[in-house]
Amino acid sequence: MGKNHQTQTMHTYNNNTHTDHHLTCSSSSSSSLVDEPKESPIEQVRHTVPTTDDPMMPVLTFRTWVLGISASLVINLTITFFGFRQNPMVMSTTLTQILMLPIGRIMASTLPARQVKIPWVGFSFSLNPGPFNIKEHVLADTLSVGGGYPFSLHIVTLKKVFFEQNINIIPSFMMIISTQLLGYGIAGLFNKLLVQSPYMWWPTTLSTVSMFRALHETEEVKLKGKSSKFQLLIMAGISSFAYYIIPNFFFPSLTALSMVCWIWKRSITAQQIGSGLHGLGLGSIAFDWNAISGFLGSPMSLPLFTIMNTMAGFVLMLYIIVPISYWSNLFESKRFPIFSSDVFDYDGQNYNVSRVLNPITNQLDVEAYNNYSKLYQSITYVLKSGFGFAAAVATLTHVALFYGRSLWQQFIHAYKNEEGDVHNHLMRKYKAIPMWWYCVMLPFWGLLLACALVLLFLPALGVILAISGNATDTNIVEELIISYLYPGRPFANMTFNSYATMSRSNAFSLLSQLKVGHYMKIPPRSMFIAQIAGTLIATLICFFFNWWIISSINNICHLEKLPKGSPWTCPSERIRYTNTINWGIIGPQHLYYPDGLYSSIYYFFLIGLIMPIITWLLTLAFPAKKWLRSINFPIMFSAGASVLPATAVTFWSWFVTGVFFHFVLSKRFGDEWMEKGFLLSAALESGCAIAGLLLSATLQLGGVYGISWWGMDLDDHCPLAHCPTTPGIEVDGCPTLY
Repeated sequence: MGKNHQTQTMHTYNNNTHTDHHLTCSSSSSSSLVDEPKESPIEQVRHTVPTTDDPMMPVLTFRTWVLGISASLVINLTITFFGFRQNPMVMSTTLTQILMLPIGRIMASTLPARQVKIPWVGFSFSLNPGPFNIKEHVLADTLSVGGGYPFSLHIVTLKKVFFEQNINIIPSFMMIISTQLLGYGIAGLFNKLLVQSPYMWWPTTLSTVSMFRALHETEEVKLKGKSSKFQLLIMAGISSFAYYIIPNFFFPSLTALSMVCWIWKRSITAQQIGSGLHGLGLGSIAFDWNAISGFLGSPMSLPLFTIMNTMAGFVLMLYIIVPISYWSNLFESKRFPIFSSDVFDYDGQNYNVSRVLNPITNQLDVEAYNNYSKLYQSITYVLKSGFGFAAAVATLTHVALFYGRSLWQQFIHAYKNEEGDVHNHLMRKYKAIPMWWYCVMLPFWGLLLACALVLLFLPALGVILAISGNATDTNIVEELIISYLYPGRPFANMTFNSYATMSRSNAFSLLSQLKVGHYMKIPPRSMFIAQIAGTLIATLICFFFNWWIISSINNICHLEKLPKGSPWTCPSERIRYTNTINWGIIGPQHLYYPDGLYSSIYYFFLIGLIMPIITWLLTLAFPAKKWLRSINFPIMFSAGASVLPATAVTFWSWFVTGVFFHFVLSKRFGDEWMEKGFLLSAALESGCAIAGLLLSATLQLGGVYGISWWGMDLDDHCPLAHCPTTPGIEVDGCPTLY
């Protein structure tokens, strides 16, 4: 078959060759791959991703831009809106993906097909190039998502809300734009390794692929009583919408039911053990999908080994190390709550930052700090930092030991175009993204140290994310480094951290979208353009809507001043405020080494180095024990580092849901579960999003939060869980022990 004929017809490959799911490399030459393209070595990909392509489909059309920009408005307003609420929303974009289909088809049936010419540039386009197709739909979705919510917007919120300082809107916006684009240049360096390699399968992208196939491919329901993918999507979405009205409006306490607290109403220890929001959460459960998936993502979109490792890390953290440390009074932890993201002085009161912060220079007043009190943290928060240190080092160690040799071979093969499967084969007909497109995203004035840290961690982090769906966060290491180099300057610390964090986050965002395009056979250059444009649009929307929210809602984020039932509690922003105090104001010199109380937490760096080595040695000693290779300490340590703002009730509800769907539904329905499980997850999230937005826009913004009764509290009714247990410490709402 000639090359010209190849580019004008649909290609289909149905090679059933099975390849084990592990990182190995093909020794086949590129010519043999062209003649006999291999199937994907990943089972989930074989069940989900089509091996067909029609290269004649139009892609970046007028419809794509209209739909993408409109959807971006809806999605980014939603994300920004829910980001300040008690249960943030991980927007799956399912709603906009569904709505795009009928609107796109209406546009295809009503718009004229005439060409529109743009004066002076010699460019023209058609308003209606034919039927609305799946590639237009995917690109419109990419435009709508962009680079996601800008992390650097937290600087704006912290300065205006928590530090109560006025800031200039124009410089703030320019800084946020620059942090958004920096990571795309870095992503280009790892495109072949993390996108084109068939072993880097990015589990969460399969949900997107399943969604678009369900919407565009005709599916016959052959067996009575079985629903099609589209029918499942609609039915589950409507059910989720109807149910979410209950926990969101009538019974907010369903977010966390902590039964131990109801039995032992006067015991501090019992409530510390039983509280799902402020303690260890034994016996707690949530009946709210948004509470389950809001912090950890949907458990139905992740492999089972990721879920099991996550829960292992959570149990290690909250049920072994935290209790031992707290009840042995390590770091005088009994003076403070067992589970809290706040910071305290020696007397157990919330730390008064204004007493140690110079209001003119915004720097730490060391003399005032020495005269007031050292900064103290809850034991859970202290160990959260330790697990973050361990996760960063363990990621590098684990990837180097388990995947180092095969990744190096894949790297060589990929850059020689020798590594591939049927999807790589189909994508070779499209022009690759030239490297200079990535380079223009790397401004020469960029923070070199931030870039260096991203380049150090991104390959290893990308491998873990691409094979497990779990993203290790190295944010705490970046904060540690800049805090030592530039101590006592909170806003400089936040700015550096924003560049490092957004560079890494947006690099992954672009790589993930390129992987979706790879699976859907969309020209890479079109995906790149849609991602960059979507990022600029999303930044505009998020910035100005964020500015409006924090300027319009009275007492937002201030728990003690909010009315009963108000959801504007800002759990994520409060964590970042605490981080700013810890790292930007007080600094690791006073928290850790050389003058800090928590210097021993640095041993977690050593733990993060050693534990993957032990696992690796065990796999060598017992090669027949295949389950040993599923032990993943980067995921375990990341789970411990995710505690706060994620709570115990979130982890338990997330785990029960994931185990039920993986063990019960997967065994019951087999391959059908692989195809429809991703859709069910997306439908549940979209139903919650619609219900939450409607209630907020119609009632809650007007101050109507529901009926007054016991279940109205957005709490688990464990008022003593936040109390100290050291005799003599007096805290409002707590009994004083003697």
